[in-house]
Amino acid sequence: MEMSNRSVEDVRLTPSQTQSTITLHKDTQNDEEYDPFEHRTLPHTTSTLGSFFHMLKSSLGTGTLAMPAAFHHTGIIPGCIGTAIVAFIATHCVHVLVSTSRAICREVRAPFMTYTDTCENVFKLGPKRLRPLSLHVRRFVDCAMAGMCIGGTSVYVIFIASSLKDIVDYYAPEHKYSVQVYCAMLTVPLILITQIRYLKFLVPFSVFANLCLVVTLGITYYYTFQNLTTHPSVVLVNNLSGWPLFLSTAVFAMEGINVVMPVENEMEKPEYFLSFCGVLNVTMVFVAVLYGLTGVVGYLKYGDGVLGSVTLNLPQTEILSMSAKVLIAVAVFFTYCLQMYAPMEIIWTRIQIKISKTYHNLGQICLRTFSVILTVVLAVVVPDLSLLISLVGAIFFSTLGLLIPAVVQTVHKWERGLGRWNYILWKNIMLLIFYFIVLISGCYSAITAIVEKATKS
Repeated sequence: MEMSNRSVEDVRLTPSQTQSTITLHKDTQNDEEYDPFEHRTLPHTTSTLGSFFHMLKSSLGTGTLAMPAAFHHTGIIPGCIGTAIVAFIATHCVHVLVSTSRAICREVRAPFMTYTDTCENVFKLGPKRLRPLSLHVRRFVDCAMAGMCIGGTSVYVIFIASSLKDIVDYYAPEHKYSVQVYCAMLTVPLILITQIRYLKFLVPFSVFANLCLVVTLGITYYYTFQNLTTHPSVVLVNNLSGWPLFLSTAVFAMEGINVVMPVENEMEKPEYFLSFCGVLNVTMVFVAVLYGLTGVVGYLKYGDGVLGSVTLNLPQTEILSMSAKVLIAVAVFFTYCLQMYAPMEIIWTRIQIKISKTYHNLGQICLRTFSVILTVVLAVVVPDLSLLISLVGAIFFSTLGLLIPAVVQTVHKWERGLGRWNYILWKNIMLLIFYFIVLISGCYSAITAIVEKATKS
């Protein structure tokens, strides 16, 4: 899944709340008597249908458009099977995280928790030897969240730059520049728009970006389904060397772990989030079908020539297709500042106490400017869209979506029971093996391909 437009820190518990509730549980209360849902007094809740659309919105974007390139690495059959497997594992890990968060909420008698709150409190209430690690765990999760957002926005920089290059190359062929040059050109506009510090001022950008994105997807599907024939280079099964790139790309596209807790925490009827036909399962089934269909059709249409975003394969001679490229560039440009909101909030809350209040404004400007430059530099160093998506997916999205939920559930259940024959432990060991396969093979394949491209150019 795509990254959320909101920070996971939006609904954080205060330290005093957490401390007092833990003490209360230990002394007198049975955690099963406390229902977190009954104590959620939020001024604005989201309906079940609205929560579904929030989850769905976070799934539509660059990840969707990258699926044809992912299928190119595996072929049709492994791509379809792999999409179903990744969707199932991603859904299960979300179930694990939300269920654990609710259990911890009952224990500390809190109405809700964020992703990082859940991880920290699991270790606080876990085995005694692990309790001193709780603060370090929170910092690790914060760093992983910030890294995911910054890595993801680097993908956005390349996405915008590639679209602009495609447009300018056609309408002004005498001015042909590399993707890296366009990345550099985006630095100043991105720095300026990233200086917006309040989420409410970003809402109009979010609405406009989503509108552009929906129109772009419609145009893209129109061209991919039009006169659909199988490209000569299409294969049912590709060689194993490209499979890790598929896995990391699919994880990048489907893992929306950062949007889950804010959506669940603000639901009017949160009991419908994890139910069998609830928000999560319905969303992930829809997403898996949509991603699989997009991957299959895009790969059938363009074969080995499919690019990191299927929009880049659209014809350059038609106004409709070129308008799609303009719209997606605009949509991703405005989404960039939304996605930078989360890491900026996380990083700033950690460093502001070390800076005099007199220099807080200057500090914010410098932090945001440096972060934009960092994403642009990463985009310039790795200008291949599909390879950067694979690299970011392998490192950050897999860590947040696979590693942390498995570890958190294991720590939480360690002294409370791991199930018959310790099946929870064995299941999470399998998840950790899958995580390391994605991490190591994805990083190796992506970095190897990046180095090969750099040496050839």
